[in-house]
Amino acid sequence: MKNESDQVPLPSRQPSLRVLAMPADTNPAGDIFGGWIMSQVDMAGAVEAGKRAKGRVVTVAVTEFLFKKPVFVGDLVSCYGEVVKIGKTSITVDVAVYAERKRQYGSTVKVTEAKVVYVAVDADGNPRPVPAE
Repeated sequence: MKNESDQVPLPSRQPSLRVLAMPADTNPAGDIFGGWIMSQVDMAGAVEAGKRAKGRVVTVAVTEFLFKKPVFVGDLVSCYGEVVKIGKTSITVDVAVYAERKRQYGSTVKVTEAKVVYVAVDADGNPRPVPAE
């Protein structure tokens, strides 16, 4: 795990979400808990889906989730969401997660990839059509 030979640059666009991994987010082994990362992915995806839907969205499915590398306390976690599919009421977002390592300044690795599906909803929580751009 210490060999970060697959270092990558951060994408050139703005992240959907950036957050610092904190000690309260760890599992018993001292790594950042996978559920915490899943939560960050869901929030980042919802940011992009909500922008495209021009309003409220709800998560309906996670169709893909791959943990590639661990996240450690002190890592700066950046989530990049990209809308990849639009249905009548649904929006699918790919989310890529990168960690800028505190332990190795200048080292950035891709730690997670996910595909999340959201549905646009109205004020009562009923599905509504995704507006045309």
